[in-house]
Amino acid sequence: MNSNQFRERIRASIADENLQLALDANAQRRRVGRLAAFASLPDHQERRARAHAIKADVVAHLDEYLAQFVERVTANGIIVHRAADAGEAVRIVLKVAQESAREDEKQKAKNEIRIYPRSSASPILVAKSKSMVSEEINLNHALEAEGIRVVETDLGEYIVQLRGERPSHIITPAVHLRRQEVGQLFAEKLGIPYTEDIPTLTNTARKVLRDVFLTADVGVSGVNFGVVESGTLCVVTNEGNGRMVTTLPPIHIALMGIERLVPTLDDLALFLSLLPRSATGQKLSVYTSLINAPLPSTALGASPGQTRHLILLDNGRTALRNSPLAESLYCIRCGACLNACPVFRELGGHAYGSIYPGPIGSVISSALVDPKFASLAQASSLCGACREACPVDIDLPGMLLRVRAGLSPRRTRSDTKEGEGIPFAVKLGLRLYRQVAASPWLFTLAQRTVGLFPLPRWIPLPAFTGWGTSKDFPRPAARPFRARWKGLNREGAKELRKRKETNKAEKLIAKNLDLVEQFTTELQALGGRVIRVTEQTAPARLGEFLRERGIDHVLVDEAGAEYVTGIETVREPSPTVRAGVTGALCGIAESGSVVLVSGAGQTLTASLLPEIHAVVLKTSQIYASLPQVLNLREVRETAAGVIVTGPSRTADIEMTLTIGVHGPGELHVFLIDDSEAV
Repeated sequence: MNSNQFRERIRASIADENLQLALDANAQRRRVGRLAAFASLPDHQERRARAHAIKADVVAHLDEYLAQFVERVTANGIIVHRAADAGEAVRIVLKVAQESAREDEKQKAKNEIRIYPRSSASPILVAKSKSMVSEEINLNHALEAEGIRVVETDLGEYIVQLRGERPSHIITPAVHLRRQEVGQLFAEKLGIPYTEDIPTLTNTARKVLRDVFLTADVGVSGVNFGVVESGTLCVVTNEGNGRMVTTLPPIHIALMGIERLVPTLDDLALFLSLLPRSATGQKLSVYTSLINAPLPSTALGASPGQTRHLILLDNGRTALRNSPLAESLYCIRCGACLNACPVFRELGGHAYGSIYPGPIGSVISSALVDPKFASLAQASSLCGACREACPVDIDLPGMLLRVRAGLSPRRTRSDTKEGEGIPFAVKLGLRLYRQVAASPWLFTLAQRTVGLFPLPRWIPLPAFTGWGTSKDFPRPAARPFRARWKGLNREGAKELRKRKETNKAEKLIAKNLDLVEQFTTELQALGGRVIRVTEQTAPARLGEFLRERGIDHVLVDEAGAEYVTGIETVREPSPTVRAGVTGALCGIAESGSVVLVSGAGQTLTASLLPEIHAVVLKTSQIYASLPQVLNLREVRETAAGVIVTGPSRTADIEMTLTIGVHGPGELHVFLIDDSEAV
């Protein structure tokens, strides 16, 4: 994409009224949500610094960390593949998918049929959860060219797939669309009556995609973090589709960039305190999956057990690591820089042309996607908002300048002579500006002097400068920035004092809450429900609850089955089961989360497939914080576990929160008071 094409995209985006309304709504809601989420984390600046230092260490010693990680993952029973580039990664996925079809035929011959078998006449079906790496390697197109059916299962990704588009945002793929456009799309593609009701549209996608989850031959996911010390793959989602594709299909393929490592589970806890807050304004995402090994047949609900593959992708990352842009590998793909960037907020993701838009995309696209995207670095005001929003404190403005200077790995400074092609008048002007800008008093004087003269919006400068033909020449400010900054600084100080007072109040409230009360408060704020019971009354209260909902059979795990009486229990997943009852390993007070592990029969499916999830938890099993839980032996040793924080949810259509997407729409915790026993 050359500069003229980029300018055409920019003009089209700015002229699109629907796009502008959608982008404005996204930016405002993301900003408000992010500020509210970080208000409960008073030490977040210190956490940013720690996260930056951890990623710097990982990137500096990437080879050593990768070797340790691969060794541990392999020991856990996951098959590891290394892919040097996009082509090799695609070939690996193709090979695994094609082998899955042959394995399915072998199971049929042995009479070992999956609960939801695919038809022998159907093509191989791949269910995908959102993965930027898969977009980077153009995976869908490559698989479809080989006759494999690929279905995106994230709601936003599913919408743009139906439209034949790329995602326009790292976190919210369909942020550029309004409900009217989605309603029209579903009417045309899915055959439903036209509606603009977002819950109806979401429920339609749930129904259509449920069959995909249950019959898929292969599940493909990304990986948010790989934990070196334990070989854990961490996948963070809100809708439940990430859990579906990593739990239900007999084969799971995880795609991971080689830089997405953290050394320890304690480090993982740190990054999990930053990622959801920056991405979606949550203390924790609804589902934080911790995958250590393939699921055995007892946990999968089918025979034989599951096979997991991990593809570690380089595709230019080593070159980035050895370049002046190495810091870009610290990125945790939260999308905060996009929401903060005034340029992205006017253009949206599609104007960039690359699958990585916004400030971070303008840095990495030329290295990971195509050298032609080096021109994207020009689409930046260098205001620093992106760095301020970044949870890992990446110096994005500095790297944008390096890309502009030709320091991208695929386009080095040696490719062009210094100053080549720059007109003499421009060089002279830049020299004069440098001399004036080097002196604070001279710069202030010049700014005040120029600000006295009103100038037209368009300055008739020569076309080769770009000013007056493709860029607005800014009017000089009559009031210097330094003077305006002092006023803003005073307002900022007031806001900071107010925030500190709020944090103090929150701390006082927290001190007055015990763990049970804090857990209850947090969960109910998320739309969950806590029902206080005793060991003796739990079965009766649970049975009463289920009968009130008209439920006559439930999917259970071993722990949940102990508390279900008078109602039929089933151990095999079924689309007709409306409720699942499971036990919980523990709860987390600071986020209102429950932690489930795969060792108790159908824990993962019973907590995921039905529309209602009832979980039994004892008060003695509630811990204060996430780091305590991640270091539990049961969490480290389970094949797979999940931290559930409220009911399944999405905001992929017009940033409107909708409860109950692919996972349960209701979460009820039957909290057994066993304080006397303790």
